[in-house]
Amino acid sequence: MVTDSVAINIKGLSKSFSNGWLGKKQVIRDLDFQIRDNEVFGYLGGNGAGKTTTFKLMLDLIRPDKGDISFWGGAAKDRTSRAMIGYLPEQPYFYAYLTGAEALDFYASLFDLTGAERKKRVNHLLDLVGLAHAGDTQLRKFSRGMLQRIGIAQALVNDPKLLILDEPMSGLDPMGRKSMRDIILSCRDQGKTIIFSSHIISDVEMICDRAGILANGELKSIITMDDAMSSQDSTWEITCQGGRLDLSGIEGQSSIKQVVRGNRHIISTGDKEIADRVMAEINRQGLVLVSFSTARKSIEDIYIKSAGQNTRPAGSQQDEY
Repeated sequence: MVTDSVAINIKGLSKSFSNGWLGKKQVIRDLDFQIRDNEVFGYLGGNGAGKTTTFKLMLDLIRPDKGDISFWGGAAKDRTSRAMIGYLPEQPYFYAYLTGAEALDFYASLFDLTGAERKKRVNHLLDLVGLAHAGDTQLRKFSRGMLQRIGIAQALVNDPKLLILDEPMSGLDPMGRKSMRDIILSCRDQGKTIIFSSHIISDVEMICDRAGILANGELKSIITMDDAMSSQDSTWEITCQGGRLDLSGIEGQSSIKQVVRGNRHIISTGDKEIADRVMAEINRQGLVLVSFSTARKSIEDIYIKSAGQNTRPAGSQQDEY
């Protein structure tokens, strides 16, 4: 259950990299946001937006130019804070000639688990990610989806409190994406906090409690999924036919758009009360109602509006950060 307790606190975070003779390239600019305990938080942004750089800063793999990161009140660079984390990079690399079980056993050995504890943990994780049948298979024979599952299993090997997943559904087929979503939701049910990056809006929409929109290194907005789904920012569209429709007597003319196509009138408005008045006028004037529909603003609409015109789509040619 998501609480108001703060799991991750990021304040004033900035990072730049040397760009040769061009000087420094600002990749992250003054990030300020919090992630709640037991929350699934989506980090939305196109290629090069700064998602991976943010994660590397959180993991203390690189140091910020300025700003602070804390996990449950402890500094991100502290050993105790890092011990709480499980991490899946966007392109995990595994030794190809290890079996799935051997790879997980190796990662488990880094956390001072006994042989018996490691064996129990490895078997549990293989079962959790649907690879119990492939524990004795060398990783070089794994498909991309199977490697992603081993990746999420290694991120869970220390039973972390926080999961940081960089594009966990990248390259997966529809069934693989569904499986990965189920694993993430299962982790939340176990009380874990999860942040994952994606440039696929539907993946975020399906499982996240909230999502941050990152564009050109800046956090443009944070969306709460429940609020977005129940948004009153909707458009009502009414189609009628059977004669000329006169709406001159309706208040709020500026919010009404009317298009005539042949003998049909198509009216749209963002005001429900005005839509009701239009319906009443159609009835009063004896016209035939053809259709009445409501279109709510989608997460994609919110993303495009927040990210702005400078956002580069996935697959564009630019540096990854």
